[in-house]
Amino acid sequence: MMINDIKLYIVPTPIGNLDDITIRAIETLKNSDLILSEDTRHAKKLLSHYKISTKVKSYHLNNEHKKVDEYVELMLQDKIISLITDAGTPCISDPGFLLVREAIKKEIQITCLPGPTALIPALVLSGLSSDAFIFEGFLPRKKGRKSKLYEISQNTKTSILYESPFRIIKTLSDMKETIGSERKIAIVREISKIYEEVFRGTIEEAILEYNERTIKGEFVICIEKA
Repeated sequence: MMINDIKLYIVPTPIGNLDDITIRAIETLKNSDLILSEDTRHAKKLLSHYKISTKVKSYHLNNEHKKVDEYVELMLQDKIISLITDAGTPCISDPGFLLVREAIKKEIQITCLPGPTALIPALVLSGLSSDAFIFEGFLPRKKGRKSKLYEISQNTKTSILYESPFRIIKTLSDMKETIGSERKIAIVREISKIYEEVFRGTIEEAILEYNERTIKGEFVICIEKA
């Protein structure tokens, strides 16, 4: 694959501090014909910060099936597209897989730049075993939720989950029921932002901690192996 042949760039963007972006990512975004973004309003704040004037269009979970053919056709016409999400690396619990898959089918050259993702810093900060781990993303909302938690309870490697502030208490309660109250976990909140913090303790201790406070920010939960 020659670098001049690449038509689709998967570009990680900062998960907190805007300085957590590579020089290559900035140059790629500047030199693209089009940037696809999960939320164009959010993207324009980042692009404005780095004086990037490339045109931006939306690409998110609610329109990706409708838009994918349009964007693939642009790449077939030699347009260079960069895909970003609100934070972190596209395709990791974020939109992007469908576009990547269709580009591969059409033999369009793609590459993914290295860059920010929440799960690796959280794992390192957790203090739990990091020689092997399983990334589970977000838990199912309903169907399959209990079976997934049971599977996690049996994992012989550290498990990593993403969770929102709106569901963290419910998830911890479901974990207590399925995994047990004494399993050690680490919860990392607001990675690379000014209020970054790490909680380390048991599931029971985490429930007590977060029941006593206002919950804000995005969470990564690392769960001790069985």
